[in-house]
Amino acid sequence: MLKTLAKQIKEFKKDSILTPVFMILEVILETLIPLLMGSIIDKGVEKGNMGHIYLMGGLMLILAAVSLYAGVMGGKYGARASAGFAKNLREAMYRKIQTFSFANIDKFSTAGLVTRMTTDVSNMQNAYQMILRMCVRAPISLVCAMAMSFFINVRIACIYLIAVILLGTALMIVVKFAMKYFGQLFEKYDELNASVQENIAAERVVKAYVREDYETDKFHKASGNIYKMGMRAEKIVILNSPLMQFTVYSCILLISWIGAKMIVGSELSTGNLTTLLSYCMNILMSLMMLSMVFVMITMSVASAKRICEVLNEESSIQNPAEPVYKVEDGSIRFEDVVLRYNENSERPVLDHINLDIASGETIGIMGGTGSSKTSLVNLISRLYDVSSGAVYVGGKDVRSYDLDSLRNQVSVVLQKNVLFSGTILENLRWGDENASEEECRRACELACASEFIEKMPEGYNTYIEQGGSNVSGGQKQRLCIARALLKKPKVLILDDSTSAVDTATDAKIRKAFAEAIPNTTKLIIAQRISSIEHADRIIVMNEGHVDGVGTHEELLATNAIYREVYEAQTGGSGDFDEKEKGDEA
Repeated sequence: MLKTLAKQIKEFKKDSILTPVFMILEVILETLIPLLMGSIIDKGVEKGNMGHIYLMGGLMLILAAVSLYAGVMGGKYGARASAGFAKNLREAMYRKIQTFSFANIDKFSTAGLVTRMTTDVSNMQNAYQMILRMCVRAPISLVCAMAMSFFINVRIACIYLIAVILLGTALMIVVKFAMKYFGQLFEKYDELNASVQENIAAERVVKAYVREDYETDKFHKASGNIYKMGMRAEKIVILNSPLMQFTVYSCILLISWIGAKMIVGSELSTGNLTTLLSYCMNILMSLMMLSMVFVMITMSVASAKRICEVLNEESSIQNPAEPVYKVEDGSIRFEDVVLRYNENSERPVLDHINLDIASGETIGIMGGTGSSKTSLVNLISRLYDVSSGAVYVGGKDVRSYDLDSLRNQVSVVLQKNVLFSGTILENLRWGDENASEEECRRACELACASEFIEKMPEGYNTYIEQGGSNVSGGQKQRLCIARALLKKPKVLILDDSTSAVDTATDAKIRKAFAEAIPNTTKLIIAQRISSIEHADRIIVMNEGHVDGVGTHEELLATNAIYREVYEAQTGGSGDFDEKEKGDEA
C-alpha cells in the first residue's frame, strides 16, 4: 500500500524533503531557547549581570526569528507537497478508472468512486501534511527535550519517561479501537453519496411521483448512519484529551513539588527548574501532536486502502502482446459463446451462442427485458470478455485487436443516451474530434437531427446542459446516432436507440442508413417490429438463447415468439414486454 501511494509523490519529492528539514531546524532552535532562558535566570537575574541578560536575550530573539522562518517555510513546502500529492492521487485514480472494463466498473459503485476521489483523497492530503510536519516535528521534539532533560537532571527526567510510556500505551489502545469504526464510516459515506446522486439524476421522476418526502427520509437515514458511526469513533478518539490533560498536569505538579524540594536542598537551580518545566510542556505537546497524528493516520488508513483498491485494480480486459490494428471488414461471428458476469453463477447470461453475420448486413435483434440483447452486442466491441467461446470481427478474434482500434471501428449508440456539457458540435465531435462542420451536418442529416438543430437559436453552437437536460429524449437519441456515424465505423450498433422517436422519423433514419452506409454492418436492437422488419435478418433472443434467426417473413412462419409479438403490436394489444408478462401470467 505504501509503495502504491509513494509513487504519486512524483514532482513533489523536493517539497516532501524540504518540509521535514525545516521542521527539524525549527525543533532544534526551540530546544535551545529554554536553555538560554535558564541561563538568564541563573547567571543574569540572580547575579544581577545585565550584560549576560542582554546577550542571552538577543540570542533568544535571533533563535526565535530563525525558528519562525523555519516554521513558515515548513508550512509552505508541506502545504505544496500535500496538495500536489492529493492532485496526483486524483489524476492517477481517474486515469485508472478510464482503463476499467465494464466488469471492473461493476465492482465499484459510482458513489463509492466519487467518495474515494473526494473525501478519501482529502483525508490522505491532511494525513500526508501531518506526517511531513507533525510526525517529524513531534518525535524529534520529544527526543531532544527528553535528552536535554536527562542532561539537566536525571531524576526529574524519569518522570517524563514514565509519562511518555504510559500515555503512548494508552494512545495505541485508543487508536486500535477507533480504526475499526473509521473503516465502516467511509462505507456509510458511499451510501449517502449514492442517495444524493440517485435523487438528483432522477429529479423529474421524484417530482412527478411526489416522492420528495420519501427521498428526504432516505437521505436522513443515510446521514444518520454517518452520524452514529462518527459518534462511535469520536467517543473513543475523544479519550485522547482527558488522558493528555491528566498527564500534563500530573507531570507539572510532580516536577514542581520535587523541583522545589531540590532547590531548597541546593540540588537544582531555579533556572534549571524553569528549563525543565519548559521541556515538560515541549514533551507533552509533542505527545499531543502525536496523538493527533495517530487519529489522522487511523482515519487515513481506511481511506488509503480504498484508494489503493482502485489504483491496484487491473482491468479484466487487456491489449494482447502483439495487437492487430486493422479491422478488415464488418463481418461478425459468434462461436459457441458463453458469458457469465459472475463466474460462480449457475446460469450464464449468454448460453452457447452461434451466429454468423456478413459485412454490410442489417441485423435486427429483439427479445424481452432480460433476454441478454445488450450483453450480446457488448461482446462485439469487447466491453466484456466471453467466459468461453470466441467472438470474431473482420475475421479475427476480438481479443487479438488493439482495443482502441477495435472500438473505433465498432460504433455503439447505447441504450442510455449520454450527452455532455458543451455545444452540439462539441458533442458530435466525440465521434471524430477532427470532423469538419460540414461532416457534422451530414451526419445529423442521416440521423434526422438537422431538422431540429437548425430551428434552435444558435444552431450547431447551441449549448447542451449537463446530461442533455435541455433536449428531448428523441432529440438526444438522434444526436447520439449522428455522433456514432461520425466515426465512420465498419459496425454500427443501435441499442434500442430510436425508441423515443416517432415511426416516421425511425423509417427515415433506416432509409438513410441503407443508402449512405451500405457497407457498414448494422445491428439494431428494438422492441418495435416496424423498426427491424425490413432488416436482412432478425435475431430473436429469449433468456440468453437465440430462439430464432431469419427474415421477417420467415420468422412469422416459423417462430412463435416473433409471430405473437407481431400480432400483438399490429393488433394494438401492446408491445413485446407486455405480451411476455401476459404469457407468464
